[in-house]
Amino acid sequence: MNDPIGDMLTRIRNSQARGKSTVRTPASKLRAWVLDVLQQEGYIRGYEAVTDEKGHPQLDISLKYFDGAPVIRELKRVSKPGRRVYMGVEDIPSVRQGLGVSIVSTSKGVMSDASARAANVGGEVLCTVF
Repeated sequence: MNDPIGDMLTRIRNSQARGKSTVRTPASKLRAWVLDVLQQEGYIRGYEAVTDEKGHPQLDISLKYFDGAPVIRELKRVSKPGRRVYMGVEDIPSVRQGLGVSIVSTSKGVMSDASARAANVGGEVLCTVF
């Protein structure tokens, strides 16, 4: 797998399109950090670290719905393995005029665009959520 974050985002998108309540993805620290930001911003209910029957670590993500519609309307990968996108603190984009969130990997950890601006740090823009 070349793009583990892109794979996780695609699994979330596909599961929400099918109306699933949970989705399982292979575990990694970066995936957990991105899920932490999604949970803090209210886009998912939460996640849980589990192991599958073969003993491989997995993350069970509980998806969130409002009136039968998914809370996440749009989930886009910005920085990809073939083209990394780095931005300074003043260049970090606001998603849908502040209604959405950009998830940024900074030297101080993975955080939302608002947290990165407050901490005055830039970094790699991983994805945008609306």
